Amino acid sequence: AKQALRLLNANLPRVLQDGYDLDARQNMLVGSMLAGQAFANAPVAAVHALAYPLGGHFHLSHGHSNALVLTEVLKFNAPAAKQLYAELMTWLDPYSKGCHDGLTDLFIDHFNNHLMQSGLTLKLNQLNIPEDMLQVMAEDAMQQSRLLQNNPRELKVEDAYQIYQAIYA
Repeated sequence: AKQALRLLNANLPRVLQDGYDLDARQNMLVGSMLAGQAFANAPVAAVHALAYPLGGHFHLSHGHSNALVLTEVLKFNAPAAKQLYAELMTWLDPYSKGCHDGLTDLFIDHFNNHLMQSGLTLKLNQLNIPEDMLQVMAEDAMQQSRLLQNNPRELKVEDAYQIYQAIYA
């Protein structure tokens, strides 16, 4: 998992800047494979549970759906995952220093910055998703109990709705 995170983190900006950088693309491929192996040992959670309704109802790609909800789910989980997020931030940047709260904020900002640089559309209204579907998607996400049981913090339908609302406009 550490190596996957490091490879993906180091090479994503390079690939976004130059899609023909074969070295960076190869490193992304290896990082993705390693991340997949890590998922086999530590299953995914709320990000994927909230992404599924976006793909199911609106045919967004799985990667785009995950990207849409990632930052808000990280923020939601932060109170229960500060120690983990702080540790992950030091994996991304061994020179990062600070308390768990500061490193947690840095970790979330780090991923959000990658998303902002990706060129992806990150607001649901800009993807022509009707606002009245947010509640439907929140309820659908709750059906993913096998994923939600792995989340560090209990996610209720109201929380899912608030996450979708935060990325709506």
